[in-house]
Amino acid sequence: MKVLLTGCGFIGSNIAYALSDNDIEAVVLDNSGDMNSYSLPGCRFYKCDIRDTSAVSAILDEHRDIEIVIHSAMISAVAQSVKEPFEFYYQNVVGSLAFVNLLKNRGIKKIIFASSAAVYDDVPGFMVTERSPMKPRSPFGRSKYIFEMMMRDFCNAYDMQCISLRYFNPIGIDRYFSKRTGNMPVKTGSNLLERLIKLLNSAEGSFVINGDDWLTRDGTCIRDYIHITDLAMANVKAVMNFDASFKRAGSEYTNYLSLNVGSGVDVTVKEFLIAFQNITGERINTVVGPRRMGDIGGSYANIQLAKKTIDWSPEFRVEDAIIDRCSLEY
Repeated sequence: MKVLLTGCGFIGSNIAYALSDNDIEAVVLDNSGDMNSYSLPGCRFYKCDIRDTSAVSAILDEHRDIEIVIHSAMISAVAQSVKEPFEFYYQNVVGSLAFVNLLKNRGIKKIIFASSAAVYDDVPGFMVTERSPMKPRSPFGRSKYIFEMMMRDFCNAYDMQCISLRYFNPIGIDRYFSKRTGNMPVKTGSNLLERLIKLLNSAEGSFVINGDDWLTRDGTCIRDYIHITDLAMANVKAVMNFDASFKRAGSEYTNYLSLNVGSGVDVTVKEFLIAFQNITGERINTVVGPRRMGDIGGSYANIQLAKKTIDWSPEFRVEDAIIDRCSLEY
């Protein structure tokens, strides 16, 4: 089986690691300047923008045995999307539409989409299932929602199938990075953990808590933090169990399936700070700032459907992700 993976940033690079570890051939596309120098067993890397249909077509001509596409090449940052909505809609919606249409025309009909928990509305108790109401609050979240709806329509009209993996909050680094022999860089994100490490390394400034008046147990936002290695393995499991997942999901899921990919554990910002300080032995100065535009009080994942359909469960705790990431620093 050969997979096409778009995007080799923080999430995409870890998916590439997981595919390689599980002996799944992968063709990896990204518009990064140094992509052609990347190396990983079983993976072929190409510098390519998914909006360049001629370049993508040439790669598909070279790899006619591609069966499944993992589409992860999207911009992901809530705050940035509020300031620069055009870029998010242009790449995440317009560019992705042209890309998927090309796949359809080439007869590639199995898609795994990197969606987001940002599509959900607030719900009582904060735990969301795939049937929970959706109400994205930012251009980033809306771009994911629009693409999900678009894929539903493509699946109904063009005999395609799609699994949308709704990622919660990935943190940490590749669990097995120290054992890697391939030439790939360490990719880190801009999430809560990265912000805390940056602050610790700068030895000055304070961490801003974006609101402490949310209706949660300590007033700070609730999130579901998932180890990036667990998230990457969810993609591998979706590849391995793609056909079976629709049968396992039930008769109503014939061509489109949304799955929550999170730890299934709710953690507040203050609780995360305590865990980080306990692990590092360092104290973080904090100040309370205003709520960010586009934020919600919180959500965490009910992951039972993912367990049932793609045979996936997370293995690591929040503390494991913090320890793994801090091992690069200290």
